[in-house]
Amino acid sequence: MTVNIDEKEVFEAKGKQSVTGSVERKVRGLALGLIIPFILLVVWEAAVRFNWLDAYVFPAPTTILQKIIELAQEGTLWGHVGITFFRVLIGFLAGTIAAVVLGSIVGYFKWFEQLMDPLIQAFRSIPSLAWVPLFILWMGIGETSKVMLIAVGVFFPVYLNIVSGIQGVDRKLIEVGKIYHFTPLQIVRRIILPASLPSFLVGLRSGVGLGWMFVVAAELMGASQGLGYLLVVGQNTYSPELIIASIILFALLGKATDSLLKALEARALKWQDNLQNQL
Repeated sequence: MTVNIDEKEVFEAKGKQSVTGSVERKVRGLALGLIIPFILLVVWEAAVRFNWLDAYVFPAPTTILQKIIELAQEGTLWGHVGITFFRVLIGFLAGTIAAVVLGSIVGYFKWFEQLMDPLIQAFRSIPSLAWVPLFILWMGIGETSKVMLIAVGVFFPVYLNIVSGIQGVDRKLIEVGKIYHFTPLQIVRRIILPASLPSFLVGLRSGVGLGWMFVVAAELMGASQGLGYLLVVGQNTYSPELIIASIILFALLGKATDSLLKALEARALKWQDNLQNQL
């Protein structure tokens, strides 16, 4: 009985050490990632204070922070951030769903790839801004055209990674599944999906990054709210602090969503015996 208690205590102690070590690694990684931005902000602030940079053209970080606080106190900031985030979210979901459905079929069936992939690759080469006048003509300047433009930007990286992930599955694994008399559904669920998951998750991260890029073009289509709209207002009113504040907010939101997907990726791929999981 004493041995069992001792083993339990040892197991609990190891578990606590593992959790503590994981938290310490995350805190250390966060602190390490903040070093360069902090140095850049200090140098930037000093350059403006010592008149090495023109404060009117390139305002100091403290001025930009003051502008963000001012927008927050006015109550307008949250509305702009909220509508931009909503557009990216809906566009991301729409683009991802379309990419998953089409990419899975293209990746699994060779004949479908030969049928559809040349057309999709041709569409992928079209610049994002080229879609703007067409979407305005088709759907007007409402939310539908904005969400569709973001969905187009998200679709292609997710689609490419899904196709690449499925086609990159080791053929020997599928043969082993057939030896064990797996049904086609079991082969997809137990072999193809786990093997292609890393590529799919990378595609999601690439897609959400492009979603934040495309939302700027989307909000140039007659928007009256959003961070892209603030960029236009800053340009028209000659307010560089408003322009840079909007850019910084884009960067922070983009980083937050990428970190969320990265955490999801780490959790979903925890079973892999790779370098990342050993660090």
